Amino acid sequence: MSVTVTLPARPEPYLGSGPLPADFYGYEELLSDPEREKVERFREFFRTEAAPIVDDYWARAEFPFQLVKGFAELGLAEWADPDSKQPPPSSLLTGVMAMEMAHADPSLSTFFGVHTGLAMGSILTCGSEEQKRRWLPAMSRLEKIGAFALTEPHGGSDVAGGMETTARRDGDEWVLDGAKRWIGNATFADRVVVWARDVETHHVLGFVVEKGTPGFHPTKIENKIALRIVQNADIVLDNCRVPEANRLQQANSFKDTAKILRATRSGVAWQSVGVMFGAYEIALQYAKERQQFGRPIGSFQLVQDLLVKMLGNATASCGMMVRLAQLQDAGVYRDEQSSLAKAYCTVRMRETVGWARELLAANGIVLDYNIGRFIADSEALYSYEGTREMQTLIVARAVTGGLSAFVR
Repeated sequence: MSVTVTLPARPEPYLGSGPLPADFYGYEELLSDPEREKVERFREFFRTEAAPIVDDYWARAEFPFQLVKGFAELGLAEWADPDSKQPPPSSLLTGVMAMEMAHADPSLSTFFGVHTGLAMGSILTCGSEEQKRRWLPAMSRLEKIGAFALTEPHGGSDVAGGMETTARRDGDEWVLDGAKRWIGNATFADRVVVWARDVETHHVLGFVVEKGTPGFHPTKIENKIALRIVQNADIVLDNCRVPEANRLQQANSFKDTAKILRATRSGVAWQSVGVMFGAYEIALQYAKERQQFGRPIGSFQLVQDLLVKMLGNATASCGMMVRLAQLQDAGVYRDEQSSLAKAYCTVRMRETVGWARELLAANGIVLDYNIGRFIADSEALYSYEGTREMQTLIVARAVTGGLSAFVR
């Protein structure tokens, strides 16, 4: 006798046209009409091309290279080409795009953030005009992919003062020695921005290391339980010679590195909002369709309470990010404001995906219902680009008038 098991319908993140169900206060309406059109095209790409395959690639810890062409055709980074006539996107549009990517899959959002925000951002912020013209056109079209190598095996939060990777000048070349860890995109990246300490001045400098450079050895980190699509690498730099022409000419200390991190830190907060939006929408759909005791579980008070708490977290976090984007566009935002956003939104994200898992019960721990992937990936977003504890100390130092609790 054969038995057929009928499972609850698999909920999907909302990726259709129109405002997101989680956008309860209509923040998307703050975008201009052309910006909303870009968002709709982006959402359609993720609905039709990315969403159907991400679970499979996540389970196999492989990267879907076939999506890179679609990213390029959306033209999200073309404005960075020095010869482009496109104006830079508003901070709000940039944030909403990061949110949209994470709303579908945080790994793909991380891939794009590393390429544009960290790698291209380093060249835009710290490169000479000649370097921008040499590297950015192909990167803006995603013909060349970038990575950003800062974190080390023995240094994460303290890498500013404890960087072990060294750079030694030898004529018209620099010799890089050391190791980097958790470097996203590095297994296949064409250009990796490597940060190293000058052995003479002890200042942190930035270098663009081209793929295939002798002495540059990336190895994929295996057995991750989060952001499995992202190809993180351990990098060994062994007598790696880089020409002076590849040293970022405007990167003269870690303060220059921090300028890049300040901007990308807010991107992680936007990603956290996207995860909350995605988790809430899956839980909402599930609550409407899942039947227990003869009626949808969404009709029970405790389930409704979970939904409202999730929506509250997502709405409050999105409101914070919208205001931060306005400050960024006005050119007046500060380090501590990005830090507060990263700390607050990632904490709320962890809380929200936990409630979504609770609502889906056992179905919340399998990839088939998406929440399991959000739970795992949220752990990485919670820690990278600066831990909650470090962001807390940055904010507290600002609000106490400079009283620093950092260990020296």
